[in-house]
Amino acid sequence: MNPEQLSEQARRAMVEGQVRPNKVTDRRIIEAMETIDRALFAREEQAGYVYVDEDLPLGDDHYLIEPVVMARLIQAADIQENDMVLEIGASSGYGTALISSLANTVVSVDQSEAYVEWASKNLTDVGADNAVVLHAELENGAADQGPYDVIVVSGAVEDIPASLTDQLADGGRLITVVRGDGDAFGEARLIRKQGGELSSTGLFDAGTPLIMKSTKNKGFVF
Repeated sequence: MNPEQLSEQARRAMVEGQVRPNKVTDRRIIEAMETIDRALFAREEQAGYVYVDEDLPLGDDHYLIEPVVMARLIQAADIQENDMVLEIGASSGYGTALISSLANTVVSVDQSEAYVEWASKNLTDVGADNAVVLHAELENGAADQGPYDVIVVSGAVEDIPASLTDQLADGGRLITVVRGDGDAFGEARLIRKQGGELSSTGLFDAGTPLIMKSTKNKGFVF
Protein backbone atom coordinates (compact mmCIF):
# COMPACT_ATOMS: atom_id res chain seq x y z
CA MET A 1 0.00 0.00 0.00
CA ASN A 2 1.50 3.36 -1.03
CA PRO A 3 1.61 6.46 1.28
CA GLU A 4 -1.41 8.05 -0.38
CA GLN A 5 -3.50 4.93 0.16
CA LEU A 6 -2.33 4.69 3.77
CA SER A 7 -3.31 8.32 4.36
CA GLU A 8 -6.75 7.76 2.85
CA GLN A 9 -7.21 4.66 5.01
CA ALA A 10 -6.21 6.62 8.13
CA ARG A 11 -8.66 9.42 7.32
CA ARG A 12 -11.49 6.95 6.85
CA ALA A 13 -10.61 5.26 10.14
CA MET A 14 -10.66 8.67 11.86
CA VAL A 15 -14.11 9.40 10.45
CA GLU A 16 -15.62 5.95 10.99
CA GLY A 17 -14.07 5.34 14.40
CA GLN A 18 -14.26 8.82 15.94
CA VAL A 19 -16.39 11.31 14.03
CA ARG A 20 -19.48 9.36 12.96
CA PRO A 21 -20.00 7.64 16.37
CA ASN A 22 -20.04 11.07 18.04
CA LYS A 23 -23.30 12.40 16.57
CA VAL A 24 -21.87 13.77 13.32
CA THR A 25 -24.51 12.85 10.73
CA ASP A 26 -24.10 15.52 8.04
CA ARG A 27 -22.87 13.60 5.03
CA ARG A 28 -21.21 16.71 3.56
CA ILE A 29 -18.95 17.04 6.61
CA ILE A 30 -18.13 13.35 6.64
CA GLU A 31 -17.17 13.47 2.96
CA ALA A 32 -15.06 16.59 3.50
CA MET A 33 -13.14 14.98 6.36
CA GLU A 34 -12.60 11.85 4.29
CA THR A 35 -11.32 13.92 1.37
CA ILE A 36 -9.29 16.73 2.96
CA ASP A 37 -6.14 15.32 4.52
CA ARG A 38 -5.63 16.67 8.06
CA ALA A 39 -1.95 15.73 7.80
CA LEU A 40 -1.41 18.45 5.19
CA PHE A 41 -2.25 21.05 7.85
CA ALA A 42 0.04 19.67 10.58
CA ARG A 43 3.78 19.80 11.19
CA GLU A 44 5.76 17.12 9.38
CA GLU A 45 6.90 15.58 12.66
CA GLN A 46 3.25 15.11 13.74
CA ALA A 47 2.41 12.72 10.91
CA GLY A 48 2.32 9.69 13.21
CA TYR A 49 -0.56 10.95 15.33
CA VAL A 50 -2.36 13.51 13.18
CA TYR A 51 -5.50 11.34 12.93
CA VAL A 52 -5.91 10.89 16.70
CA ASP A 53 -8.92 12.68 18.16
CA GLU A 54 -6.93 15.26 20.09
CA ASP A 55 -6.10 18.94 19.80
CA LEU A 56 -2.80 19.15 17.97
CA PRO A 57 -0.49 22.01 19.08
CA LEU A 58 1.18 23.69 16.11
CA GLY A 59 3.18 26.27 18.07
CA ASP A 60 2.65 29.90 19.14
CA ASP A 61 -0.72 29.07 20.77
CA HIS A 62 -2.16 27.70 17.52
CA TYR A 63 -3.88 24.32 17.27
CA LEU A 64 -5.60 21.88 15.03
CA ILE A 65 -8.83 21.35 16.96
CA GLU A 66 -9.67 17.70 17.64
CA PRO A 67 -11.62 16.29 14.69
CA VAL A 68 -14.81 15.41 16.57
CA VAL A 69 -15.19 18.89 18.08
CA MET A 70 -14.40 20.59 14.76
CA ALA A 71 -16.98 18.44 12.98
CA ARG A 72 -19.67 19.02 15.61
CA LEU A 73 -19.12 22.79 15.64
CA ILE A 74 -19.41 22.97 11.86
CA GLN A 75 -22.48 20.73 11.89
CA ALA A 76 -24.19 22.89 14.53
CA ALA A 77 -23.57 25.99 12.41
CA ASP A 78 -25.76 24.44 9.66
CA ILE A 79 -23.72 25.99 6.85
CA GLN A 80 -25.55 26.17 3.51
CA GLU A 81 -24.08 26.40 0.01
CA ASN A 82 -25.02 30.08 -0.42
CA ASP A 83 -23.69 31.18 2.99
CA MET A 84 -21.00 33.76 3.58
CA VAL A 85 -18.90 32.49 6.50
CA LEU A 86 -16.39 34.21 8.77
CA GLU A 87 -13.93 31.96 10.57
CA ILE A 88 -12.07 33.28 13.62
CA GLY A 89 -8.69 31.61 14.06
CA ALA A 90 -7.48 30.19 10.76
CA SER A 91 -4.44 28.50 12.27
CA SER A 92 -3.05 26.26 9.50
CA GLY A 93 -6.33 26.33 7.55
CA TYR A 94 -7.83 22.88 8.16
CA GLY A 95 -11.13 24.17 9.53
CA THR A 96 -11.19 26.78 6.77
CA ALA A 97 -10.85 24.04 4.16
CA LEU A 98 -13.68 21.99 5.68
CA ILE A 99 -15.96 25.04 5.86
CA SER A 100 -15.11 26.03 2.28
CA SER A 101 -16.47 22.70 1.04
CA LEU A 102 -19.89 23.65 2.45
CA ALA A 103 -20.18 27.41 1.96
CA ASN A 104 -20.22 29.90 -0.88
CA THR A 105 -17.41 32.04 0.51
CA VAL A 106 -15.17 31.86 3.59
CA VAL A 107 -13.25 34.76 5.10
CA SER A 108 -10.87 33.58 7.81
CA VAL A 109 -8.73 35.73 10.09
CA ASP A 110 -5.64 35.02 12.15
CA GLN A 111 -3.54 37.33 14.30
CA SER A 112 -0.25 35.78 13.12
CA GLU A 113 1.11 36.78 9.73
CA ALA A 114 3.13 33.55 9.59
CA TYR A 115 -0.04 31.47 10.02
CA VAL A 116 -1.91 33.58 7.47
CA GLU A 117 0.80 32.68 4.95
CA TRP A 118 0.83 29.00 5.93
CA ALA A 119 -2.96 28.66 5.86
CA SER A 120 -3.18 30.48 2.51
CA LYS A 121 -0.65 28.10 0.98
CA ASN A 122 -2.44 25.05 2.38
CA LEU A 123 -5.78 26.23 1.03
CA THR A 124 -4.27 26.80 -2.40
CA ASP A 125 -2.76 23.32 -2.30
CA VAL A 126 -6.15 21.69 -1.62
CA GLY A 127 -8.00 23.85 -4.15
CA ALA A 128 -10.11 25.82 -1.67
CA ASP A 129 -10.41 28.81 -4.01
CA ASN A 130 -13.53 30.22 -2.33
CA ALA A 131 -11.61 30.95 0.90
CA VAL A 132 -9.31 33.81 1.85
CA VAL A 133 -7.22 34.28 5.01
CA LEU A 134 -6.66 37.79 6.36
CA HIS A 135 -4.35 39.17 9.03
CA ALA A 136 -6.41 40.71 11.86
CA GLU A 137 -6.94 40.60 15.60
CA LEU A 138 -9.38 37.78 16.29
CA GLU A 139 -11.92 39.89 18.18
CA ASN A 140 -12.09 42.34 15.25
CA GLY A 141 -13.11 39.75 12.68
CA ALA A 142 -13.45 41.23 9.19
CA ALA A 143 -16.35 43.65 9.39
CA ASP A 144 -15.67 45.23 6.01
CA GLN A 145 -16.35 41.89 4.31
CA GLY A 146 -19.61 41.19 6.20
CA PRO A 147 -22.29 40.77 7.29
CA TYR A 148 -22.00 37.00 7.61
CA ASP A 149 -24.57 34.24 7.63
CA VAL A 150 -22.30 32.15 9.87
CA ILE A 151 -19.34 32.87 12.14
CA VAL A 152 -17.27 29.89 13.27
CA VAL A 153 -14.77 30.50 16.08
CA SER A 154 -12.18 27.74 15.68
CA GLY A 155 -11.17 27.61 19.32
CA ALA A 156 -12.51 28.50 22.75
CA VAL A 157 -13.23 31.99 24.06
CA GLU A 158 -13.84 33.26 27.57
CA ASP A 159 -16.68 35.45 26.33
CA ILE A 160 -18.20 36.22 22.95
CA PRO A 161 -17.41 39.80 21.91
CA ALA A 162 -20.10 42.09 20.58
CA SER A 163 -17.63 43.08 17.88
CA LEU A 164 -18.25 39.64 16.36
CA THR A 165 -21.99 39.26 16.90
CA ASP A 166 -22.39 42.71 15.31
CA GLN A 167 -21.02 41.16 12.11
CA LEU A 168 -23.82 38.58 11.91
CA ALA A 169 -26.55 39.08 9.34
CA ASP A 170 -30.12 38.83 10.56
CA GLY A 171 -30.87 35.13 10.85
CA GLY A 172 -27.15 34.43 11.24
CA ARG A 173 -25.45 31.94 13.57
CA LEU A 174 -22.23 32.04 15.56
CA ILE A 175 -20.70 28.86 16.95
CA THR A 176 -17.86 28.59 19.46
CA VAL A 177 -16.76 26.97 22.71
CA VAL A 178 -17.01 29.19 25.78
CA ARG A 179 -14.45 28.24 28.41
CA GLY A 180 -13.04 29.97 31.47
CA ASP A 181 -9.28 30.41 31.75
CA GLY A 182 -8.00 27.44 33.76
CA ASP A 183 -11.16 25.39 33.29
CA ALA A 184 -10.65 21.88 31.93
CA PHE A 185 -13.79 22.01 29.80
CA GLY A 186 -15.99 24.59 28.17
CA GLU A 187 -19.38 24.47 26.49
CA ALA A 188 -20.08 24.69 22.79
CA ARG A 189 -22.67 27.39 22.23
CA LEU A 190 -24.77 28.39 19.25
CA ILE A 191 -25.68 32.08 19.09
CA ARG A 192 -28.56 33.09 16.81
CA LYS A 193 -29.40 36.62 15.67
CA GLN A 194 -33.01 37.29 14.81
CA GLY A 195 -34.63 40.71 14.52
CA GLY A 196 -31.55 42.26 16.08
CA GLU A 197 -31.83 40.07 19.18
CA LEU A 198 -29.36 37.37 20.25
CA SER A 199 -30.16 34.00 21.78
CA SER A 200 -27.73 31.39 23.09
CA THR A 201 -28.08 27.60 23.19
CA GLY A 202 -25.65 25.28 24.98
CA LEU A 203 -24.78 22.17 22.96
CA PHE A 204 -22.00 19.97 24.37
CA ASP A 205 -18.88 20.03 26.55
CA ALA A 206 -15.44 20.39 24.96
CA GLY A 207 -11.90 20.87 26.24
CA THR A 208 -10.96 23.10 23.30
CA PRO A 209 -7.91 25.38 23.81
CA LEU A 210 -8.53 29.07 24.37
CA ILE A 211 -7.71 31.36 21.47
CA MET A 212 -9.38 34.52 22.80
CA LYS A 213 -9.41 35.83 26.36
CA SER A 214 -12.08 38.05 27.85
CA THR A 215 -11.80 41.83 27.75
CA LYS A 216 -15.23 42.71 29.09
CA ASN A 217 -14.52 46.42 28.95
CA LYS A 218 -14.81 46.04 25.17
CA GLY A 219 -18.46 45.07 25.35
CA PHE A 220 -18.45 41.29 25.49
CA VAL A 221 -21.80 39.52 25.71
CA PHE A 222 -23.03 36.20 27.11
